[in-house]
Amino acid sequence: MGTHYKGTRKEISALNTFIKLIRTSESAISRTNLVLLKHKLTESQFGIIDALYHLGPLCQKDLGKKLLKSGGNITLVIDNLEKQDLVRRERGKQDRRLFNIYLTENGRKHFEKIFPEYLNSILNEINILTESEQMELQRLCKKIGLNKLKGNDTAINSANKKI
Repeated sequence: MGTHYKGTRKEISALNTFIKLIRTSESAISRTNLVLLKHKLTESQFGIIDALYHLGPLCQKDLGKKLLKSGGNITLVIDNLEKQDLVRRERGKQDRRLFNIYLTENGRKHFEKIFPEYLNSILNEINILTESEQMELQRLCKKIGLNKLKGNDTAINSANKKI
């Protein structure tokens, strides 16, 4: 379904492209998230566990930057992961205002159980594209993601650097 906007050809093309990009993303995410829901995790919770598994302990601020989430959101997600004994917080030794987040042994085992199934769901989404199509899609997504916006919106510019 495209736009119903009656603008210039360039405007209609841009709107239709954006609509398709967002719908494709939302559709693929909703299908891959079924794996996470089955294991009683949200996308944000899984993102934190994944980052800690692959990168090691991180402070909450770095996790927020990595996942493009606000500090308040990260705090809530970590609170819920702590309740499930999947992560633990430790106050920073040099800066007591910072909390470092560690994956617990239970969190590591949970990730190792879920990740193969999650990866398979991603492969089911992406493998309809050839390898060269995947590379082209990566290139195009990066081009859009790194687009320099006019103005000085530091949150958006910071998010763009993560792509």
